[in-house]
Amino acid sequence: MSSDVRMNSVRMAREEDGVAEDSYTENLIGTLLAIFGNLLVSISVSIQKQSHVTLAGNKDPRQYYYTKTWWSGLMLMVLGEGALFVSYAFAPLSLIAPLNAVSVISSSILGFVFLREKWKAQEFLKRYILTFLGCALTAGGTYLFVTFGPNSHEKLNAENIVKHVIGWPFLLYLLLGIITFCLVLYFYKQRNANYLVLILLLVALLGSVTVITVKAVSGMIVLSILGPLQLSYPIFYVMFVCMVATIVFQASFLAQASHLYDSSLIACVNYIFCTTFAIVSGAIFYQEFNHEDVLHICMFLLGCAICFLGVFLITKNKRKAKAFEPYVTMDMAKGIPTIHNKGWAVQPDYNGSFSYGALENNDSVTPVTLPVDQELSISPSPVSPYQPSELKKD
Repeated sequence: MSSDVRMNSVRMAREEDGVAEDSYTENLIGTLLAIFGNLLVSISVSIQKQSHVTLAGNKDPRQYYYTKTWWSGLMLMVLGEGALFVSYAFAPLSLIAPLNAVSVISSSILGFVFLREKWKAQEFLKRYILTFLGCALTAGGTYLFVTFGPNSHEKLNAENIVKHVIGWPFLLYLLLGIITFCLVLYFYKQRNANYLVLILLLVALLGSVTVITVKAVSGMIVLSILGPLQLSYPIFYVMFVCMVATIVFQASFLAQASHLYDSSLIACVNYIFCTTFAIVSGAIFYQEFNHEDVLHICMFLLGCAICFLGVFLITKNKRKAKAFEPYVTMDMAKGIPTIHNKGWAVQPDYNGSFSYGALENNDSVTPVTLPVDQELSISPSPVSPYQPSELKKD
């Protein structure tokens, strides 16, 4: 009897908080949509990159946006981003954010597919053992946090969102986030502290607001389609403006980081930072862990930590750039120096063509030989006070 009373009280508390009872099915839909969206985004990026490489290899004068492969990659990217956007309406934020690791795994596999070099099996395994280990760890961590992640979330109507916005947990989190953002931005801009950690910390702080607004906007749009209209509430447009603004500033800081640091390092650190802040913001704003026990929370955090380690190993094993050992030859016909690295021209000749990847080797040009058998003759000048014999002595 007491157990029935306890279950009824828990159910009533969940209904008062607006938690849906069929959350398992919705979590499954959101998880599958997120995995599908991340896979499509990775495939689209690889297709677009292949389009650029093909144009460069064939010295095709066309622009990339005139090719069918680039447009097919763009359509897949739009479809993938749309699936990710809708997934936030069905599953908890803390469950969707770490699933970006799926994109890292698929990008590594696609890298092997598009790899053009020939390796022996032993050399290939030795070189990419860390990548294989990282993919295995990331897959295992993904299974853990999906299995033990939060299994319930509330209906995202306008009333619930406004209630969370004006709640003291989110207001305190927002205040601390703004103070931290201003301090980091001050050191980055005024003190020229161009550290990767500081730049990506700015991105993660903005990203924590982005994921909150994305989930709110997505949830209200889906709820408007399936049920009562939510687009007439002002909170929808407030969330939409905040979403667009934070995305734009995130892209700006990421572009600045890409000019200073390696893309693999950026991908690793950005995934760890953004996932951590997204989980914290979901726990504070949407209170996603309020109905979870300690064991499930610990296993969820363990899965996220294993994913972080796997992503680190995958990005760590990216090929390092070869040491640059240049030498210079001179195209005597054009008078333009060309830098060579182990026999390949790495600086394009300025023959009026600036096509991507169109490099020419000038090693076949025969250098002009200067005459060396002419003797220096000194003839006396009528105005010179010195005689040739005196010049020879000097």
